[in-house]
Amino acid sequence: MENNKMNLRKMTPSFIKKSLKYIYYYIFYINDFIKFKRESRKESRFSIEWKDRYVQLFDKTKGTPFDAHYIYHPAWAARILTKIKPSKHIDISSILSFSTIVSAFIPVEFYDYRPANIKLSNLTSGKADLTSLPFTDNSIESLSCMHTVEHIGLGRYGDPIDPDGDIKAMKELSRILAINGNFFFVTPIGKPKIQFNAHRIYSYNQIISYFQDLTLKEFSMVPDNGLEEGIIKNASKELADSQKYACGLFWFTKN
Repeated sequence: MENNKMNLRKMTPSFIKKSLKYIYYYIFYINDFIKFKRESRKESRFSIEWKDRYVQLFDKTKGTPFDAHYIYHPAWAARILTKIKPSKHIDISSILSFSTIVSAFIPVEFYDYRPANIKLSNLTSGKADLTSLPFTDNSIESLSCMHTVEHIGLGRYGDPIDPDGDIKAMKELSRILAINGNFFFVTPIGKPKIQFNAHRIYSYNQIISYFQDLTLKEFSMVPDNGLEEGIIKNASKELADSQKYACGLFWFTKN
């Protein structure tokens, strides 16, 4: 009896609402299956059996959903690369799809703490620790590290716990960037906090201070309402400071 009472307590309004939604969509799924199988009797290009089902219930949306941070920031960097046309680009641990696409028109070297076993022309992949990068000082003319540094030292990806891991990584990125080189840095922006063990959120001033040896060429941003706004070009510090979890897009150079 006591167990039954505990189970009833777990059935919150939110749980009940989600359960009813699942049942509602599953009924539509069954109806669609029956209709499709009935229509398929007119031709026999494929077998369709209930045992082979692979249920997808929640894709009937009015628009295509996407993560504003991870759609817009690679698009931002790729557009700059098409303008500056480097002979080679080095990416450190950004979303892998960025390097695979950019390598179609620029040779790319991709490095990650967890190396990617990927095989494409114009793209090489290797292992690197952002807190101790295997490059000499002032050697990289075109460099990116996007939506990555905020994770360093939190242990999320198997890296050592280190509260200052992000600062060490940013110093390393500054060190290896060549004189007159271009560096694309992306990170969450807003009120500074750590949401352990997912990521850090930085203020605008923090990022500028951590890269004080570099020159800011452009600051743009995907704001909290990025699904509606998209990229705000040449965003202000004041706007950045008013965000909760925006995507800061920093284009640095070294003089």
